Amino acid sequence: MGKASGFIEYQRLEAAHRPVNERIRDYDEFILPPEEEDLRVQAARCMDCGVSFCHAGLIVDGASIGCPLTNIIPEINDMVYRGDIKGAYERLSKTHPFPEFTGRVCPALCEGSCTLGEHEKPVAIKNIERYIIDAMFGMDGIKPRIPKNRTGKRVAVIGSGPSGLSCADMLNQLGNKVTVFERSDRPGGLLMYGIPNMKLDKEVLMRRVSLLEEEGVKFILNTEIGIDYPVMVLMNEYDAIVLCIGSTEQRTIQVPGKDLNGVHTSIEFLSKNTKSLLDSGLRDGKYISAKDKDVIIIGGGDTGTDCAATSIRHGARSVAQLEIMPSLPETRAESNPWPLWPRVSKTDYGQEEAIELFGRDPREYLTTVKEILDDGKGNVAGVKTVRVEWFNQNGRFIYKEVENSEEIRPAGLVLTAMGFLGPEKTLIEQLQLETDARGNIKANDDYASSLMTVFAAGDARRGPSLVVWALSEGRKAAVKCSEYLNGKY
Repeated sequence: MGKASGFIEYQRLEAAHRPVNERIRDYDEFILPPEEEDLRVQAARCMDCGVSFCHAGLIVDGASIGCPLTNIIPEINDMVYRGDIKGAYERLSKTHPFPEFTGRVCPALCEGSCTLGEHEKPVAIKNIERYIIDAMFGMDGIKPRIPKNRTGKRVAVIGSGPSGLSCADMLNQLGNKVTVFERSDRPGGLLMYGIPNMKLDKEVLMRRVSLLEEEGVKFILNTEIGIDYPVMVLMNEYDAIVLCIGSTEQRTIQVPGKDLNGVHTSIEFLSKNTKSLLDSGLRDGKYISAKDKDVIIIGGGDTGTDCAATSIRHGARSVAQLEIMPSLPETRAESNPWPLWPRVSKTDYGQEEAIELFGRDPREYLTTVKEILDDGKGNVAGVKTVRVEWFNQNGRFIYKEVENSEEIRPAGLVLTAMGFLGPEKTLIEQLQLETDARGNIKANDDYASSLMTVFAAGDARRGPSLVVWALSEGRKAAVKCSEYLNGKY
């Protein structure tokens, strides 16, 4: 543990953010790096828990308890409190492949299950994690880990998102020869093109990719397996394949006007912005601009928030996030007790920026779009919205429209951020893989698909989820794949 009385003496210290009027003018990370002394004080708050839930990595009634990577957080916090950053990193790296990613984009499942968080604000574990890895890179304390022995087995990892990167890392450390295939022009998948630069600087991502290459992982870009590269040829060339293709089929809105110019999915909007930013600093104009437009975002989750923040940086006239569900409560509901992940309302960075810029929270709950309106030339002119109310009908929650609540709102850009349905079907159909009821690749606890030598991990296997779950899945799939290849099962 940290300091015996630390949880009594010290309060939670949130990560500092750059001022809104400064950060909306660029795409640099909006969270400021913390001071070591602040993190040592924060680590001192870690309690001598009889049973620690922060690293449990469990699912109970569909809700998460603790970190899926099972990072031994109390030991790490104790080392940080005592000033042993190198020791903390060594302990963290035993379970966590890429703390620099989750330290920036994870909602911190560990904090939701922190014992202190049952009655007080939890330990700021996420900030501590980010500090450890950034400090180690800053002092040039992270060196390539070259495997001493090689198995002679060749494994192809399809997809370079979080599950693909963690799978490739673990497979390589286990001595296999690993090639990662990515259809985009840059590696990283969701980390590269699904998360804006102000949340995860792409130099941080590429720093890790470069390290993986030094360690022996090969990346082949601009190559879509099943289209550019026949999958059966791949199967003949490699001893095993791990599908880490994510859950990229986006849920789209089915209303009149959905095909008008100016209606885009969130991923199309975010990915084009990041590519143009990296290619030319947005000077090439090859992105979907929100400048001087009234932006309607359909979806109130994290991706919708990213769309709002990006639109604000473009210079949008206004931004609104429409969410069909009610707002989450300010505190835990009785049905959501500790140590389950707290389903409570939060104001994220995109909302903070909209509130300061436009004077109000952009989120509007219990509201849905009935129609997207045409300007007469095939372009978006506005949306027709309606308020809804939810009720329980024989154990199922359904909604109905509120009478006389229709409203016409101006819009020059409509972005759908309504979640994801499952993995794309090209490879699944070519390999004739079994799928579950939700269309995900069917693979049990051994991560093996219905086709011998083909494994699956991440969102493609478990459904749309968090980066930290994808990292956990990739590592576990790599172990199972390597055991299979080396005759251990």
